[in-house]
Amino acid sequence: MKLGIVGLPNVGKSTLFNSLTKAGAESANYPFCTIDPNVGVVAVPDERLRLLGDFYQSKKVTPAVIEFVDIAGLVKGASKGEGLGNQFLANIREVDAIVHVVRCFEDTNVIHVDGSVAPLRDIETINLELIFSDLEILERRMAKTTKVARNDKEAAKELEFLKKVKAHLEEGKMAITMKLETEDELAYIGSYNLLTYKPVIYAANVCEDDLADDGHSCAYVQEVRNYAQEQNSEVFVICAQIEQEIAELDDDEKKMFLEDLGLEESGLEKLIKASYRLLGLISFLTSGEDETRAWTIKVGTKAPQAAGKIHTDFERGFIKAEVVNYQDLLDCGSYAGAREKGLVRMEGKEYVVKDGDVILFRFNV
Repeated sequence: MKLGIVGLPNVGKSTLFNSLTKAGAESANYPFCTIDPNVGVVAVPDERLRLLGDFYQSKKVTPAVIEFVDIAGLVKGASKGEGLGNQFLANIREVDAIVHVVRCFEDTNVIHVDGSVAPLRDIETINLELIFSDLEILERRMAKTTKVARNDKEAAKELEFLKKVKAHLEEGKMAITMKLETEDELAYIGSYNLLTYKPVIYAANVCEDDLADDGHSCAYVQEVRNYAQEQNSEVFVICAQIEQEIAELDDDEKKMFLEDLGLEESGLEKLIKASYRLLGLISFLTSGEDETRAWTIKVGTKAPQAAGKIHTDFERGFIKAEVVNYQDLLDCGSYAGAREKGLVRMEGKEYVVKDGDVILFRFNV
């Protein structure tokens, strides 16, 4: 999974990226200090892996990973090449979802490009650039489709849909808010790779004081939450400065630090949960003496396709899957114990994999 972190200059974007990935992207208090997208790979925190690794005394424990891309600060006019605009828009097309960092704190020491803190204006600035960029793509596609639409019913149908999407964007709305009526429309829009069709998670960057009550007493955060609800997006509250401090600590210190702040989880954990929910992802596990590993799949994935995540041969030669819930396995104290209690199930090709399943695939190639 690849998440692109975007936001106007000086909203705390690179600070957040650095703390999530500990990659140390230069974070200076002026626009465009992030010119090349910085890429960082982050392990998905998963307590189940540690428990299963200890249970089997696995030689190796391999978590699922998320790739974060810190994308250069954006300004008005990016779609016309202002600032680092075109480069920004090309980088963002490659991600699965957008993490949009929005400034929800006042600080006279940190310059705001527009001179004042106004989260919805900032969101609109970036959204408009994404819309302008998508409109260009749609216009090129329409020009191509118009040429063949006279003699091709399928192309004529697509052209009508392109006009519908264009009208929606011209109203200042994101493509992801469109009501799609048919399977064809779903297929069309998926093929355009529109920026405004990508799922968005808003990271409301607050001051330390607003973190303990999850931003409920901060008017700026409420604005972002109300807006995100209309857009079917996720929001999580974060303090990039605090995340930076957390990143320097080991696990035990981190736990104590969070407790002192009255927090249950770090910003990274909040972000990962939000992105899994938004993208409809779950993890299944494989476990044994050699390795315990988490694998990320879409909700609704069937057993053979889940097996294919590990190796294409597993999917091609799939026979059956031995499945046990990770908690049942731990509670029984051994695989044999879980089997005796009838908790290990043999599942076939139609089985839909669930979050937390520990699976052993049987295959023959």
